[in-house]
Formats: sequence, C-alpha cells, structure tokens
Amino acid sequence: SPKGFPKLKNDTFLRAARGEETEHTPVWCMRQAGRYLPEFRETRAAQDFFATCRSPKLCCELTLQPLRRFPLDAAIIFSDILVVPQALGMEVVMVPGKGPTFTEPLKEVEDLLKLRQKVDVTAELGYVFQAITLTRHSLEGRVPLIGFSGAPWTLMSYMIEGGGSTTMAKAKSWLYRHPEASHRLLRLLTDVITDYLVGQVAAGAQALQLFESHAGHLGPEQFQDFALPYIRDIAQAVKSKLKEEALPLVPMIIFAKDAHYALRDLAHAGYEVVGLDWTIRPQEARAQTGKDVTLQGNLDPCALYAPKEKIGELVKKMLEGFGTQRYIANLGHGLYPDMSPEHVGAFVEAVHAHSRHINKH
Repeated sequence: SPKGFPKLKNDTFLRAARGEETEHTPVWCMRQAGRYLPEFRETRAAQDFFATCRSPKLCCELTLQPLRRFPLDAAIIFSDILVVPQALGMEVVMVPGKGPTFTEPLKEVEDLLKLRQKVDVTAELGYVFQAITLTRHSLEGRVPLIGFSGAPWTLMSYMIEGGGSTTMAKAKSWLYRHPEASHRLLRLLTDVITDYLVGQVAAGAQALQLFESHAGHLGPEQFQDFALPYIRDIAQAVKSKLKEEALPLVPMIIFAKDAHYALRDLAHAGYEVVGLDWTIRPQEARAQTGKDVTLQGNLDPCALYAPKEKIGELVKKMLEGFGTQRYIANLGHGLYPDMSPEHVGAFVEAVHAHSRHINKH
C-alpha cells in the first residue's frame, strides 16, 4: 500500500460503505475526538485550538484517543472545516465561549478579491496531510481513517457571517442580492476542496466525508441552485483526479444536515454513503434514497443522555429501521461536550451486539 502503511485489520466500515456484506453494522461518531473525553481536554488545555489543528502530532493523539476507549470501526482525523477559509487567506480565531470567529468576514462583493484565487493546498494545508499520514501509521491498521472537508455553502456561510448564526441572514442575503458573486465564491471553494480531499487520500485517508452542516438554512430551490451542483462537482472531480493520479478510489460520504427535501438528489450525487440527521425515519430515508447507496446515522445525539439500557433499546429500534446491511451506525450530528464517555461506549457496544444478533437470526 502507498507509503508502506500497515495492513488494515478491520475493514467493516469500508465494506459497508461500498455496499458489501458485513458481520456486524460498523459504527463511528461525528466529533468522537472531542471535549466529552477528559484526556482530550487535558491534551488541548495548553494550546490554542487552531494551533492544535496545525500540529500533526497533537491531531494524531486526539484522533487516537477515542479508539483507546471504544471498539469503533473508523477513526476520523482531528481537524476543523474552517482550515479551508484560512487557506484562502482569511483569519479565523477560536473565541472561548463564542466559537470560531472571523476577524474580517466578507461584507461586500469586492471582498472576494482579497481571497487567494489560486491555492496551493500542500503549502497551505500540508499540516493536515502530515497529520493523516502520521495517524494512518499510528493506527497500525486497526481501523480505516476518514478525512473530511466542509462543503462550499457551509464554508461560504461562515465566511460571510463571521461565525455561527441562527438565521444565516447575511450569507443568505448574498444568494438573493449577489447570485453571480455567490457562484464565484462557491466555485472557488469547490476547486480548493477538491484538491484538499485528493491530497488527503494521497496522505492516507481511506474514506472522505463532506459536511454540508448548514444545508438546513436553505430551502429546496436555494439548495438546488447553490449547494447541490457543487456537492456533485466535488464527488465527480475528486474521483476523476484520484484516477488520474493513480490513487485509491475511496468511498465518499455526503452529510447535508436537515436537507430531507434533497435526499433523492443526494443519493444520485456521486457519493457511496448518504449521512442522515435524526429528524427523519429510517424507513423513509431508505425509500427516498433507494438501494444503491449506504446510509449513515442517525441517532439523536441527545439520546446519549438516556440511561444505558434505554440507549440499547433505541439502537435496536434504529437497526431494525435501517436494517444491518448497507448501513453505518452514527449519531445524527456530533457528540456534545457534556456527554458521558460511558454512554458513548454503551452506544458503540449496542450497535455491535444488536446487529450481530439480528444478522444471526
């Protein structure tokens, strides 16, 4: 394998992503490397958030922490979606109690000229590639490593809002007032994201997830105009570049939070896996996406506040809804900082136990 990586011992997640049969349903959690783990808080305590992201050694350590505790079926590299706007020349800082904050968000169309129009991803984001290579070796083939990026609309919304927002009104006003400039920005992001994802595979990522976390702020028509075409383009461009560069064709996951209205389109957007949030019934999601994609999700993260026995019941119900094949268990969004690691463990174990039981009978 490239770069002399260790041989993979547990490929359940990759087989499920490709639609092959699995003995148990694989499981991983969005934000599994996170503040709910005391060891994560300890590792991160002395460091600025983005300085941590730029340290391959720390990213590797944080990625491995949850795997030391839980029998997860995949690791996801510790990083952040906002490293892409940073690569375009924008400054983003992590403000305690507030979250990621852009010192100079995009206000006017002219501000697009301040962005780097050509990004050398190895120069700007090489630290992520180094973290992936180091982590892939450090995993010693235990489980596959997932790389990721934010999707164009989600990144655009942060770049204009300057941080989180409940309405995304500033970013959405661009879509209505400046449609052409919006498309210019989305195209620029698409090109950078494509190179970034291909670079992650070259560095050792064995699957890729695209996070369209702010999909739910768009209605069906705006999603059709300003999100879906770029989501499609990324899948197509990444795959053709991987072929050109003789790199492995890794499975790709699209997670568009709250975009139920677009599930049919997303199932045909060129991704092997469609991630789901917790606001849709498993049977309904299957009906809309058909038989040719794997589904991933979708337990309500807050279900992990329930007693452990209850978590087991909810997992069993979820597995009965999705079926154990062509399915990757996950939460419908990331883990929250105040969650109990024991309850995360109960979730992971319940997926393995119940899916094995269902498969046997």
